[in-house]
Amino acid sequence: MRIDRRTFSRLVALATVGAAVPGHAQRKLNIRVGHTGITWPWGNPPGPGPMRLADPAAIEQIVKDISSLGFYGIELFGWQIDGMEAHGGLGRLLEKYNLPLISSYGGPNLTDPAQRKASIDRTVATARLVKKYGGKIIVFGPNGVPRDSFNFAEHKAGIVDVLNEGAKAVADLGLTPVLHQHTGTCIETRDETYAVMQAVDTRYLKFGPDIGQLQKGGSDPVQVVKDFLPIIHHMHLKDYSGGDAFLGYSPLGQGKVDIPAILAMVNGKPMDGMVMVELDSSPNMPVPAIETARMARAFLLKQGVALRS
Repeated sequence: MRIDRRTFSRLVALATVGAAVPGHAQRKLNIRVGHTGITWPWGNPPGPGPMRLADPAAIEQIVKDISSLGFYGIELFGWQIDGMEAHGGLGRLLEKYNLPLISSYGGPNLTDPAQRKASIDRTVATARLVKKYGGKIIVFGPNGVPRDSFNFAEHKAGIVDVLNEGAKAVADLGLTPVLHQHTGTCIETRDETYAVMQAVDTRYLKFGPDIGQLQKGGSDPVQVVKDFLPIIHHMHLKDYSGGDAFLGYSPLGQGKVDIPAILAMVNGKPMDGMVMVELDSSPNMPVPAIETARMARAFLLKQGVALRS
């Protein structure tokens, strides 16, 4: 299915199923919620300079903490999953702490033709490991660009072509690729997100929005989720306050995003992936990662979302 303007009204109508209703916070919601690993400072992706290697002890702590709080699954960066192969693989930690791997974050370079083949090959190699460890979702996070000089229109066709090629290769493995729009990248704004999702082949590429990133990028996350609900198969559940800590994000319920409305829309929705709590770590973290995850747990329980005991 390709989403274009002619089919938009139908999709919006479908998306109203499960929309927010009065008193929805008082009823139990049928949503399985996991947590990403980026909240733990040592779980951040490598920055400029030498490639950071996966730290088995640090990754074990992430898996242990997320499992201990009753979340249903975990998402890690592709480089973490790849790097753990030199230490016996991720499987032993998932089994030890009884925590399923749901997804990995990575994806091909969308704007540099010279990197196209190598980055797609790398994405597929990671996808094979995700499948090996029982995961289902490959999150395509767009690559960063200098936003002040980036011309989306000039790159759109190439972006769509790479997404289609990469998504088909991942789907051929039996996994589900999802696009995750992101600030500071080649797909940031509402218009860019809609333009891409209306152009790609959604038989293969689904949508995995980050609702905090949508808010930070100037979009209405509730409207975006409503418009694309039929093809959403994964989600980063993130709040945004605009403060100094956590790169402007905040623990769930402490920011500007209408989290209850989002939860009401995805209540009972079949997904290949999972709703993933996420809060970016930053140099300024007023509370440790596990405490933010506890805050998220308490907030979700109050909304009627059940977690593992």
